[in-house]
Amino acid sequence: HPASVTEIHRKYLAAGADIVETNTFGASLVGMEEFALPAELVGEINAAAVACAKKATEEFTDRDPDKPRFVAGSIGPTAKQTAISTKVDDAAYRNTTFEEMRSSYYGQVKALVEAGADLLLPETVIDTLNLKACLFAISQYFEESGNSIPVMISGTFDQGGRTFVSGQSVEAFWNAVSHFPMFSIGMNCALGPQKMRAYIEELSNVSEVPISCYPNAGLPNEMGQYDLDPKAMAGLVGEFAANGWVNIMGGCCGTTPDHIRAIAEEVQKHQPHKASSLPSYTRLSGQQSLVLRPE
Repeated sequence: HPASVTEIHRKYLAAGADIVETNTFGASLVGMEEFALPAELVGEINAAAVACAKKATEEFTDRDPDKPRFVAGSIGPTAKQTAISTKVDDAAYRNTTFEEMRSSYYGQVKALVEAGADLLLPETVIDTLNLKACLFAISQYFEESGNSIPVMISGTFDQGGRTFVSGQSVEAFWNAVSHFPMFSIGMNCALGPQKMRAYIEELSNVSEVPISCYPNAGLPNEMGQYDLDPKAMAGLVGEFAANGWVNIMGGCCGTTPDHIRAIAEEVQKHQPHKASSLPSYTRLSGQQSLVLRPE
């Protein structure tokens, strides 16, 4: 139903969104295995999703060239993990390999870029090693093809401020990927803005690139519904903007066009985050960061 998908994009653009994501969260080879979809559909699904989003963004950019709109190619984490075992009795077991993930992501990246996506967005990152496979695939495709577009990275953290699978703290996550020439880094999903507040502040203090943030509309209730209304959510994320922590603000699960409209109205009152300039130290990470300072 391409017309229906395009209409959904239009509703968010009409609400004030500058960036909309393609409907491709699981459209990598590994991601599609879960649904028993054949490999040859990777290119077709990603191209079709970009076309739907692009149709809507081009309409709105043509109407108002002073406010260009962009398509971000959504790349999800898949149900397979390289960072942890999925067998309780075998700590060394992995249900995938780095090379399998790299190859899977390469196909999706190629399809998204060649279909005309303006940005790439590896998002809802729960396994940093999977992300590294994705970033490696992106770098490889850019080098081999000569095509390159900006890359946004968005991690997902639990209520303790750790990535869900690899268990990294916010600063450790930044250290682990800071070598990559990204356009922005941020966090999305899992938490509502109340729970995400401290972690966005921490990221804004350690990152040397722009910050993105698109939380859920609160945490789901027992019926799986999201109860945080547009006005309340805009007030909470407006504080992130007022404090100078973010450059790109949006919404994930449960956020309707009304949420985006309220957020857009709120954040335009404030100045964007200015990237931190950190001393040039050796910065390492396992689950926590390790910074080798002179002392």
